[in-house]
Amino acid sequence: MDVAELLIESYGRVDGVLTQAVDGLQVDDLAFRPDPAANSIAWLAWHAARGEDAQIADVAGVEQLWTSEGWADRFDLPFDDADTGYGHSPQEVGRVRAGADLLLAYYRAVAERTRDYLAGLREGDLDRVVDEGWDPPVTLGVRLVSIVGDSLQHAGQACYVRGLLERART
Repeated sequence: MDVAELLIESYGRVDGVLTQAVDGLQVDDLAFRPDPAANSIAWLAWHAARGEDAQIADVAGVEQLWTSEGWADRFDLPFDDADTGYGHSPQEVGRVRAGADLLLAYYRAVAERTRDYLAGLREGDLDRVVDEGWDPPVTLGVRLVSIVGDSLQHAGQACYVRGLLERART
């Protein structure tokens, strides 16, 4: 297995976890929050996709799908197009309302672009510095591990919130 195949395998796990969290739920279910300060399933799924979209676009040197493919218009959220959800207040989290089909379609578009980008990587590419704002500077390899870690964490959190929703119904 080469580095591209390893990364594709790692990133490929996010879709299954997000699907498990989101699939079959209605908009109100996706907006469920265990308490007023908690993240909703919809926000977690949207934020996982936005974070991956923004960061992969940055390292690939391309425009984010959020704007280039009209996802911002489809979601019609009351945020700036550059907003990925990082640092959102509880009130902002509550403004993310979307259906399961839209959330999954956006993530899958992001995942496809991510796979395409990863497929072209070679081992030596991972040492390229992509952010000198840290000590030590962040390499592409470190950034890619960070992105997949964040995506999987948010997808897992969305599954947890779904479990809380399902228990609250009984």
